Amino acid sequence: MYDFRGRVALVTGASSGIGRAVAQLYAQNGAKVVVSDVNDEGGAETVRLIEQAGGEAAYFHADVSDPQACEALVQFALDRYGRLDFACNNAGIAGESNPTGSYSIEGWKKVIDINLNGVFYCMRYEIPAMLKNGGGSIVNMASILGQVGFANAPAYVTAKHGLIGLTRNAAIEYAKSNIRVNSIGPAFIKTPLLAPLESDPNLMNMIVALHPIGRLGQPEEVAELVMWLSSEKASFVTGSYYAVDGGYLAQ
Repeated sequence: MYDFRGRVALVTGASSGIGRAVAQLYAQNGAKVVVSDVNDEGGAETVRLIEQAGGEAAYFHADVSDPQACEALVQFALDRYGRLDFACNNAGIAGESNPTGSYSIEGWKKVIDINLNGVFYCMRYEIPAMLKNGGGSIVNMASILGQVGFANAPAYVTAKHGLIGLTRNAAIEYAKSNIRVNSIGPAFIKTPLLAPLESDPNLMNMIVALHPIGRLGQPEEVAELVMWLSSEKASFVTGSYYAVDGGYLAQ
């Protein structure tokens, strides 16, 4: 357990999956949590689960592809709780499945807008808020596909590679200001994002087989790493990329 009492955390894409697990674990460790998503029903459920467990949280609807929405989200955290200490920029989409030569322009723009631009927009407003506190920790949710390619996912792969570069750049810029910025690279995690694939057992078996550990990851396993990176136990860690991948990238 970590002592995050008196701290405020912001989590995007927190209506389900990894984002929900991160929000819940921040709250379990004592932080007040701003839960954000475009899925209002799922976001409200995340808040309910946190409050049911004795934590404190508030929901704010924000489309991270809109810079004004990201600004409003951070301002909501400041208005509601008076500060911002931690941010987990987790919101993202998988996008369509097509090779580069036939990938739709609209699909490309949507993935880049949410998965890459959205993280920049959030950081653009999170960082000034953290500077007012004298520091903070930002964890950006990348992917194993921020390190390697994956056929028929050019937009997603590009966005996640770019996200890791953005993370490293911000880490260098704000290291002396006591703001640490790191990224995490999950492999295939058992979340609603994989739900469309579960109807095909053969495909799911193929996906599981990509991981030497022999199973998919769980959202809570990713959330645990977010907690460590947010905590003072990781005080000398910034600009880093950590895979949570069951050995996927070791092959």
